[in-house]
Amino acid sequence: MNNARRRSFRSRPQKNNFRRRSVALSSSTSNSFKNNGNVNFNRNGSMNNIHNVEKTMHKFQQLAKDAQSNGDPVLAQNYLQHADHYLRRFNELNDKKENSGEKAKNVNVSMDKENITNKDLSQNTNKILS
Repeated sequence: MNNARRRSFRSRPQKNNFRRRSVALSSSTSNSFKNNGNVNFNRNGSMNNIHNVEKTMHKFQQLAKDAQSNGDPVLAQNYLQHADHYLRRFNELNDKKENSGEKAKNVNVSMDKENITNKDLSQNTNKILS
């Protein structure tokens, strides 16, 4: 009954001359992208930077040690599970880094072999022609 009397939300003017997206743009993109909190987290790339992942893993390990020393085994286990998650992510990033390094080496080796065979071919062609 009181719902009819409620005033609708009245927006306040933006400070610092910050411009919002236009209504047409936001309404067209709202259908294609669902707005949840994980979208912003994935955009900042914090889970792709190996140094950030390692630092976060160490932070949770230290928090687990502190919780254990304070006599809270449940909280310590929670922190250890978080640290384990970041350890797995750290290992994934290391594997990707090593694999990309091996691929780059393989590409360089194959390019060197190709250059050598091209040089041999051109030298043999020059010998035959002369």
